[in-house]
Formats: sequence, C-alpha cells, structure tokens
Amino acid sequence: MTRLLFRAAPLTLAALVMAEPALAQEAAEPAADAVGGGTAYILNTLLFLIGGFLVMWMAAGFAMLEAGLVRSKNTSVQCIKNIGLYSIAGLMFWVVGYSIAYPGFGEDSLGLFGIAGFPYAMQGVGEADLGTGYSVASDWFFQMVFCATTASIVSGTVAERVKIVPFFLFVVVLTAVIYPVVVSWEWGGGYLDSVHGFSDFAGSTLVHSTGGWAALVGALIIGPRLGRYGADGKVNVFPGANIPLATLGTFILWLGWFGFNGASQLAMGTVGDVSDVSKIFVNTNMAAAAGVVVAIVATLVRYKKADVTMALNGALAGLVAITAEPLAPTVGQAIVIGGIGGLLPVIFVPLLDKLKIDDVVGAIPVHLVAGIWGTMIVPWTGDATFGGQAVGVLLTAVWASAASAVVWLALKYTIGVRPSEEEEMNGLDIGETGIEAYPEFARTA
Repeated sequence: MTRLLFRAAPLTLAALVMAEPALAQEAAEPAADAVGGGTAYILNTLLFLIGGFLVMWMAAGFAMLEAGLVRSKNTSVQCIKNIGLYSIAGLMFWVVGYSIAYPGFGEDSLGLFGIAGFPYAMQGVGEADLGTGYSVASDWFFQMVFCATTASIVSGTVAERVKIVPFFLFVVVLTAVIYPVVVSWEWGGGYLDSVHGFSDFAGSTLVHSTGGWAALVGALIIGPRLGRYGADGKVNVFPGANIPLATLGTFILWLGWFGFNGASQLAMGTVGDVSDVSKIFVNTNMAAAAGVVVAIVATLVRYKKADVTMALNGALAGLVAITAEPLAPTVGQAIVIGGIGGLLPVIFVPLLDKLKIDDVVGAIPVHLVAGIWGTMIVPWTGDATFGGQAVGVLLTAVWASAASAVVWLALKYTIGVRPSEEEEMNGLDIGETGIEAYPEFARTA
C-alpha cells in the first residue's frame, strides 16, 4: 500500500497542477457583462474602499504578530511602533509619496523618477469624475495602506534593539521616497513597466521585497540583539512572549490579504472583473493553506517536532509568494507556488542565524525571499518574461538596499539607533515608553 501511495503521488501532483477547475475556466460571457458608468464607478470605488480597510486591518495583524513574537519586556514598544508607523505612512504618502509613486511620466521620460504636484489633492465635496472609473480618494486610500505595509515589515525584523525616534525617522524616508520610487517604476507606468514588461500584480516585489531589503540592511547595520549569538557560534533562543497573540496576528493578516490581492484587480464593474476577484480570493487562500502544511511537514521532518512559528510564517510566505500573480494560476498552481513559499522560512531562518543576521520575526525569509520567489515564478502562469522579472528584482534590490543603508547609517552616526546595553537588557518598554505590557512579570522574562 505504501509503495502504491508513493507511486501515485507524482501523478496526483501533476493532476493538481494541470487541473482546470470550474473556477479557472473562462465562463461564457453573459449578455449584460458591464453595468452603466455610474454604477461601475460605485462598484469600483467600493472595491477600493473594502480592499483598503482590509489592508489597513493588516496593520493590526503585524502589531499582534510582533507583540507575540518579541519578549514580554519589549511588547509595548512594538505596539507603539506599529501604530506610529501606520500614521506616519499616511501623512508622508499624502505629502509626497503618492506624487512620486504616480508622477505621470511623459513619453520621452526614461521613467526612473518623477513627481507630480503635491500635496496630493482630493476631489471636492460631492464631486465625481466618471472618466476615472473610481473615486480619487478611494484610490489614494488603497495605495496608502500598501505603503504602510512596507514599513511594518521593517518593524518586526529590527525589533528589541532600536529606539523609537530613529525608527520613526527611517519610516519617514521609507514611506515618503524609497517605497514610492519603486512603485513608480511599475504601477506608476515607469521604467520597469514600459521598458521591461515587469509584472507584479499586487506587490510581491514592490511592497514585500522592498520592505524586506530595508529590513535586511537595517539588521546588518544595527546588529543583533545582545546575547543572541554566542562566541562559540551558538544561537541563543529568545522565545516570544505570546504565541496565541502571534497566531491571532497571522489570521488577521491572512484575512487582510484578501483585500491586498483581491482589490488589486482595480475594477468590479463587470461580470468578468468580479469573477476575477473571486478567483483571486481562492488562489490567495489556497496558497496560504499550502504554505502552512508544507512548513509543518518540513519542521516535522527536520526537527521531529512541529514548530508553530514556522507554521505562521509558512502561511505568510505562501501569501507573499502568490501576491505577484494571484489571478492567472489555476488553483493547483497556486498551491504549488504557496507551498514552495512556505518552505522558504524553514530553510532561510536557520541560514540567517548562521550568518548572525538577527531577524526577530522571520520577516526577511517571509517578505524578501518569498517575494523574490513569487515574482520570478510569474512567467510560469502570467504574461511576463524571466528576464524582465529579474531586472525588476535586481533594480529594487539595488535601490531599496542603497537608499536604506544611507538612512540607517546617517541615523546611526548622528542620533544613534540603539539604546544603551542596560536599557536593552531591562527591556525597551521601560526605557522608551515607561509602560510595561506585562508589569507583573516582564522584568524577569
């Protein structure tokens, strides 16, 4: 029986990948495919608003995930960092970020950098431009919450050894300039879109890898937490304070991802569009589910025990991987893409520790590595080339890393980024906020 199962497994996987279920098939076009202009405007705007508040809810997911995975003595700081970065991102994206992300490149422009008028102006009260197909404010709101997500990625990686003020100053630059420039190259019709045909449906590279590069550079420049790595190469484990909270955060992020990917269809005024949104929901969910299962199996095989933190990161890595192209794959292909994504944290978390790169929540494997994987696999199912995808990945890496390094180094050698050793050992909750999340036992945790 066991031999039969092993012989049948490859055939089953092949059938899964090649299968074209009803969800993936093109339905016959109904006679009344599109609604009227005003109704389409309302439905498109509603998609942006629903997607926007779901992605905004991801800020709560990041906050809970990080609060659960840091030590109890640093929990309050992670909470204030997350609500602070979301607010800073909103302000900076209004002042200048959106104008850089969507500058309106001219035909003669190379499309590397541009800027529209700023601060970004909304429509007046009661005004609507049916020519756009959606409310201007709804579009701005949807794009802004993506910007905040990029900053959340950095927060988890450099947790427990960065002061609040320098972190917030880095977020100012990241959300005002670094992230918007990358967005302009693709979604803003710039260099990657017009020259290389780069494709990133909802941001595996533009959002997640950009945040991942900024996090990686920050971790390298700031250094690891005190006591994390011993002189003999030993890795000292710092268990998270609240695994149920981290699990809740992951489920919140999973829910928010339906807005992240689904609303990136950018239209809901036709039968075809709303059907595509539905398919994106299914592919997004199945990729995450595959990431969880693969991560659990991989840790059971490697460590003989299931690791809950790897399972959580497996879900997130599966979500990041499918984000670059959640519409074109069949459900079977989405499962494969997400499953391979879920394997990446199991491989790269220990690798980072061997390199003495301290990533508190595993954001670098989840967002950077899985983001690259998701971007590079797009040609398998979508309309893109491996060469164009590689150019996008490399250009984003160079820009996000170089710009982040300049900012982190400037902060390090001016106001400083780390607390004193005593403050770090006592916990940042005491030194940075004066409010301990768990006052009954935080000082001994």
